[in-house]
Amino acid sequence: MSFSALQDNHFTGKNMLLETPICDFGWKAPKFSLSDVDGKIWNLEDIRGPNGTLIAFICNHCPYVKAIVGNLVDDAKKLQSAGIGIAAVMSNDYLGYPSDSPENMKVFSQENDFNFPYLIDETQEVAKAYDAVCTPDFFGFDAGLGLQYRGRLDASTARVVPDARRDLLEAMLNVVETGQGPKDQIASMGCSIKWK
Repeated sequence: MSFSALQDNHFTGKNMLLETPICDFGWKAPKFSLSDVDGKIWNLEDIRGPNGTLIAFICNHCPYVKAIVGNLVDDAKKLQSAGIGIAAVMSNDYLGYPSDSPENMKVFSQENDFNFPYLIDETQEVAKAYDAVCTPDFFGFDAGLGLQYRGRLDASTARVVPDARRDLLEAMLNVVETGQGPKDQIASMGCSIKWK
């Protein structure tokens, strides 16, 4: 799907399958201040790691997120040990999609042993600032908060691909070592963000 087609559907809230745009290398991470599932406020500087930062837009109900959440948590542990700060953001309209409510976010994060904050984007302003289009949508930044990765976690879609190459993990470890993400990146695919 072209970027213009993505833009046309960006704020419609339609339940459609989307792909992320190509990486805009060096684009700076927008600041934010969001509450987690326990009511603690986090901002970008709280999340930021010494060697990079990963912001993942996810939700509870999307089959694409459900398929990869175990691998995401596993990869997050490896990235955190390499100095990457991580947060997940839920931007869906949970009044229209009650399975994405803050209460269900807390359950989802506990059931999947999240080792990173799961943040509620109540106004959807953070998703708009990041130009997030789908769940999952990954933004991998270097130590200076410049974008270096906007691709998939791995080859899994709504089903897990066993022993798939760890695209996100490899890319972010490369950012730790070289400060740069790979030139060739495969778009993440998932359900459209549910706009109000």
